[in-house]
Amino acid sequence: MKKQSAYLYIYKSNLYIFSLVSNWSVMAKVKIAGTWVGVLEVELDSWTVPMLREEVAKRSSCEPGSINLICAGRVLKDGDGSESLTQLGVKNNAKILASRVCAQEGKSLGQELMAETERAQRLARVKAAATALSKRHADGSLPIEDFNIVLEDQSGKKVQMGSETDQRAIMMGLMLHTNAKQLIKAQNYQDALEVLTMGEEAFSLCDPKVIELVDNPSILQIDMVWCYFMLRDINWLSVAGIRLEKARQGLERAHGKDSSRVRLLQAGHYPERALYLRLELLEGVVAYHSGQVDKSMKVLTSAQEKFTQLQVPDESLSLVMSMGFRERDAKRALRMSNQDVSSAVDFLVDQKAKRAQKREDDIQRRNEIMEQKKYGTTPLKKAVDMEKLNQLVSIGFEKELAAEALRRNENDSEKALDDLTNPETNSSIQQHLESRKNKRQRQAVDASVEALVRMGFDRSLVVEALQGGGTMDQAIRQLLSGQAPNPTNAAGQSEAIPAVDANNNSQSEAATDIANSLASMLDNQNGQVGGPSTSTNASERDAEMESELAEELAQGDAFTDYDIEVTKEGEAISEYLALLNSAGTM
Repeated sequence: MKKQSAYLYIYKSNLYIFSLVSNWSVMAKVKIAGTWVGVLEVELDSWTVPMLREEVAKRSSCEPGSINLICAGRVLKDGDGSESLTQLGVKNNAKILASRVCAQEGKSLGQELMAETERAQRLARVKAAATALSKRHADGSLPIEDFNIVLEDQSGKKVQMGSETDQRAIMMGLMLHTNAKQLIKAQNYQDALEVLTMGEEAFSLCDPKVIELVDNPSILQIDMVWCYFMLRDINWLSVAGIRLEKARQGLERAHGKDSSRVRLLQAGHYPERALYLRLELLEGVVAYHSGQVDKSMKVLTSAQEKFTQLQVPDESLSLVMSMGFRERDAKRALRMSNQDVSSAVDFLVDQKAKRAQKREDDIQRRNEIMEQKKYGTTPLKKAVDMEKLNQLVSIGFEKELAAEALRRNENDSEKALDDLTNPETNSSIQQHLESRKNKRQRQAVDASVEALVRMGFDRSLVVEALQGGGTMDQAIRQLLSGQAPNPTNAAGQSEAIPAVDANNNSQSEAATDIANSLASMLDNQNGQVGGPSTSTNASERDAEMESELAEELAQGDAFTDYDIEVTKEGEAISEYLALLNSAGTM
């Protein structure tokens, strides 16, 4: 797992930019871009905000009340309707931003407060779940779940990033960033910003020398500015440029100058191109609204070139899809391979192999976790280190004995080896294991007795059958042959135990069914019977939110952060380049 003071006005389908242009006469020309394109002639000394709003609304085919006008960072309000545009500070060549009022603004105050409370609670749950997951999976604690969260590089190799604190900070930042990306995809930009801010805070807890090795914090900065852009919130405009500058510096450290390190690591592929397109678009918008026309033109032109490079030819797409790949995967591969079909297919085949290997690794890790739970936790509540355990087993020690030595010594291999080679200590460990094994067996038998009694069998017969030895199937077969369940005792029991029907099931089949149901029931009730406690209070977990975060992580891969659908970016680039070109002809 793996994985920027300027004015930023926003482009979207319901947002338009207006420029006021003087023609050195009483009338001023107003150049409009948006749903209606043309020129209005207004008298700044006599026109009021309601008059301008009404004219804009009429030509935009909407109601005047749905139009907001912003000039020089201030919302133009109607007031008493007597103030002229000049009195409000609107001058020749001033730029006015017009946007439509969201329909949700008509909600009642009570509904808004309720929605805000629910929103705040959910965001708090996200942060708490990310904190809990990162703590459990970064400090070596025995996982409650059947999976581990680990940090991996783009090749899929597990990496250790700094100290345990650094690991925890990076894990938490990545989980929050991944969650925010889902919110961005759902166009919930306000909540995404909140979660991104949490992620930024998490990354800030990491050692700067460690965090500068990865590009995730830089991508987070770009995503934050993208949310500003999509929200059309002028209150954030002053910090957009700072975040983008920080992002570019971070990307250069992580990717190398001109992405040289990426080229080397990715064998000629271009996974980062869409990311840099978005960065340059946002830089161009900031520059435009800061009056830096030349810089804006330069970066927007570069962004447009990247947008063109990312357009997938229909012929190439059809050819790759004909080989059995899905459309989305084929597009992604072609974009990252500079539209080269052969390279794209190689990329897809390689990714398929990596996914298959990851599934095998996940199965192996789930099995390891189940084995770790059998060994219990160290005095500091850590899981037994499987790598160190395998090393001890490889030199001839019995596995369970070596695991107990490591558990007692906080996974210190040297101390564990000393205990294993000391006859007295070794004997003590063996006695402890035998005692624990007997205790587990007693607990398992006691639990089975109680379960069978609840099913309606006589207690004395159950004890006799289980103490007679043999498998659970044999014990239950003995009970079935000697006594049917007592309907009176069995009434009202909620366990899902199959009924015995002499006409349809043989005694052997019935015994097997009951044994399987009993085993399942005991597992659900008791987990690892008699095993050392992991000392984790599961009741304090927000399992639902933790599962949601874990599922989001599982859906991603090493290239998810770079996999951007650039349609909106392309529209915005065209819009701002048109504004720059029109300004140059005036």
